[in-house]
Amino acid sequence: MSSLHGVGSGRGQVFHNPVTRERVVVLTDPVENPERALVGHLYVGAGGRVAAPHSHPESTERFHVLGGRVGFTIDGQEQVLGPGECAEVPPGVVHDWWQVGDEETQVLVEVTPGDRFSEVASTLFGLARDGKVNEHGLPDLLQSAVMLHAYRDAIVFSSPPPWLQRLLFGALAPVGRMLGRRPVYPDYLVSTDVVEPSATAMALLDSDGRLKWSSSKGS
Repeated sequence: MSSLHGVGSGRGQVFHNPVTRERVVVLTDPVENPERALVGHLYVGAGGRVAAPHSHPESTERFHVLGGRVGFTIDGQEQVLGPGECAEVPPGVVHDWWQVGDEETQVLVEVTPGDRFSEVASTLFGLARDGKVNEHGLPDLLQSAVMLHAYRDAIVFSSPPPWLQRLLFGALAPVGRMLGRRPVYPDYLVSTDVVEPSATAMALLDSDGRLKWSSSKGS
């Protein structure tokens, strides 16, 4: 997921979110990738899901399902994908996803460019581990204002409406900073939990560390 070395701060690093039931193994570090691509091997436990519908204003996100099933809503269209199936989300398109069934889901996820997004993601995971998020995995209003105002180029949640976020977060972010909130926290950006990435997952990457992709895969 960078100048601050976020989720993409080293192949094999593992980041865990106990609230959303996500575990990510970094495969491609955006700091080292020429296109700043972040690629992670995502494991999602039963009932797990992303925190909320959102978009990435400047990034394309791609998904390749390795195991289990995952539901998506992309630009209002819902679908459920299984092993070998793929989805692509262009910049600015609202999307949501959730794990389906009792079997753990495994998905390769690429975000390009992903350096800024990685910092947000690793911070959200860290806040979740420290019990500083709600049941959906989102922090309090002041923390959200500080983070999402600073990283509005990387991620925009769909609620409240983006125009209201710009006004609200723009006003609250200075207050949050005065009270000690920060957009990201260095302790969350690097993991000491490091594993050897899956050979199956690595085989799906090209020589630059990006997901092997054709125009037909995301259709």
